[in-house]
Amino acid sequence: MTLILRKIQYLLLIALAFNVTNAQQDFQGVATYESKTTIDLDNIGTGRRQLSEAQKKEFAERLRRNLEKTYTLRFNKTESMYKEQAKLQAPTAGGQGRRGFGGFANSFAPGDQYKNVKEAQLLQEQEFFGKQFLIKEGLKKLNWKIEKESKQIGQYLAFKATAIKTVENADFGNFFRRGRVRNTGETTKDSTTTKPQEDKLVKSKEVMVTAWYTPQIPVSQGPGEYWGLPGLILEVNEGRTSILCSKIIINPGEKEVIKAPSKGKEVTKAEYTKIINKKMVEMRENFRSRGGRGGGRRN
Repeated sequence: MTLILRKIQYLLLIALAFNVTNAQQDFQGVATYESKTTIDLDNIGTGRRQLSEAQKKEFAERLRRNLEKTYTLRFNKTESMYKEQAKLQAPTAGGQGRRGFGGFANSFAPGDQYKNVKEAQLLQEQEFFGKQFLIKEGLKKLNWKIEKESKQIGQYLAFKATAIKTVENADFGNFFRRGRVRNTGETTKDSTTTKPQEDKLVKSKEVMVTAWYTPQIPVSQGPGEYWGLPGLILEVNEGRTSILCSKIIINPGEKEVIKAPSKGKEVTKAEYTKIINKKMVEMRENFRSRGGRGGGRRN
């Protein structure tokens, strides 16, 4: 009789472990994030043709609308897919549409992003001026520091974490600025005489990142490249960009398989940055040769 009871207990333990494993594998969620970015316009319009205060305000408003975005993050225990939600573009003066600054800036916006925390893999689809790329990188974890602060975000208790991150941004101020005298005493005139380091229009810098995560949703996921905390990241503040979760659905009725993207020319992030730099330098020189802002007669 004792042997039979032990067998029953053993079978129950196996069944319980099987159910827990299945529950973890089936665990899914969909989070909606709102992203906002402010722009420093001090370095734009600083050439011979100054922008008026009214022009700066108009430019800032156009950028603000363009940089307010909504994303969805579909996630399970090991994978996630981060996508921007499409929105209707408001008509612009002169019928510029996608050909205006908004279309230009969108060429630098990140595409759909896939993360696999188990395999430490990051894949990002990216369209750049009509060409499709697939950026493939190892998933790099930030050196998070868990802080003491906590706050309520919706129905979830969130805890604070901070980290230092290296980011790369297109230097639009330098794009519109004409060749100027550097510390070397030389003046940038064209791409054939410019020193290589002066042609880097995508520049790196270190920024402080503040994240708020909730252990109530036990997945090491978050918006964009952010992950690696003991709970879903609900809010991120990085420099002038803020990302805030506005809605979460846990275990939605329809289960969705998260598929890794595979379309586009496969490149590393470093290779993709070189491609952007080369294109921006080419566009800047074409812009100046047509007599654009900062162009005209050279000294």
